[in-house]
Amino acid sequence: MQPDLQGLKITKGELKHLSGVSVDTVLKPPTLPKFVAEITKTLLIIILISLTGFVLLQVFPEHIKLLIAIPSILAITLFFNDIRKIAISRKCKNLIRLFEDVNRFNRVIQAININDKIEAVGNPGVALTNRGQVIQALRLTRDDIIRALKTERILRENDKFIKCNSELFDNNLMALTALQVSDQATEHGRLLNEALQIVVDVQQEMRALQNRHS
Repeated sequence: MQPDLQGLKITKGELKHLSGVSVDTVLKPPTLPKFVAEITKTLLIIILISLTGFVLLQVFPEHIKLLIAIPSILAITLFFNDIRKIAISRKCKNLIRLFEDVNRFNRVIQAININDKIEAVGNPGVALTNRGQVIQALRLTRDDIIRALKTERILRENDKFIKCNSELFDNNLMALTALQVSDQATEHGRLLNEALQIVVDVQQEMRALQNRHS
């Protein structure tokens, strides 16, 4: 990865640090069909564990207590883990949408990285023009996403948002818009517009959060 891309990607560890919620503890999207699908999958796993325990019990009847206790503990753990995921997902719907924006942002960085590798092996025709503009747009986008994650956490962890912290809602949207190019057919134009769209989505989430806590 080229130096100007290093450090741009938002990692799972950084997400957990900023939001206080691990990506792996929520269900995406946080909808009823997703919840039902997750519970169904867990029930199938519990049934499989139970059948395995039953077969082992026929082979090792002298270990009946152990072969009943282990599957039971696993089943209870899986069930309560699903309940916890559903509860967190319902509480953190806005955060999950920001997680999805982060995924889109990271995919743009990965696309540029792959393009760089293709160029490095002898394909100069795929080089990004105005690369500096693209990287600057990504940096501005990253700043807005991080600000949104921090603000969402404040709103989620406090029933009444302290209005004097309005500076958290400052954003780089105008600066990013100024960088947007009109030629969307070019690769760098596509990447700039993708970065802009992510910021627009993040700002919509921010406004929704403000309205909910106003």
